[in-house]
Amino acid sequence: MRTYVVKILGLVCFFISYMAASQTCLPDFDADLTVDEFVDNADGTVTDESLGLVWMRCSLGQIWENETCTGDANELTWQQALQAAHGYEYAGQLGWRVPNIKELASLTERSCVRPAINELFFPNTYSDDYWTSTPSIVDPKRAWVIAFFNSSNSLKDKNLFVFTRLVKTAD
Repeated sequence: MRTYVVKILGLVCFFISYMAASQTCLPDFDADLTVDEFVDNADGTVTDESLGLVWMRCSLGQIWENETCTGDANELTWQQALQAAHGYEYAGQLGWRVPNIKELASLTERSCVRPAINELFFPNTYSDDYWTSTPSIVDPKRAWVIAFFNSSNSLKDKNLFVFTRLVKTAD
């Protein structure tokens, strides 16, 4: 009897963790309707033509291969993220930077959570905080982050380790 209960509890825990780890969207959300938002550049980047921005499809540290982001993303302090972006070359391009809060917020998909982003264009995005280049104007020790768990934003201590996605202005 005890073994049976342990097995049932194990299955319940598995399904709860699976459900918590997968993206959930409102019933009327249709990812295909948002395809026009970005142009796939076929090199691990997408262009948001309306904003004139080119985005890395993967988080910093992940690798774009076989049409998805693989590997583990890097967690960096705010200063490390800014330094990593400086001179960074990706897809044969320079000019990458940490996005400001408005730019990064433009990637959020408010119809979805865990992660709150269009996974068609940004697969395997962590449901966690991502740095922006926008510092706090009231506390020099903090900077703004966007939480791709639920599209929220908040101030975080610059010494915390947080994920990063880079952007550049389209040529």
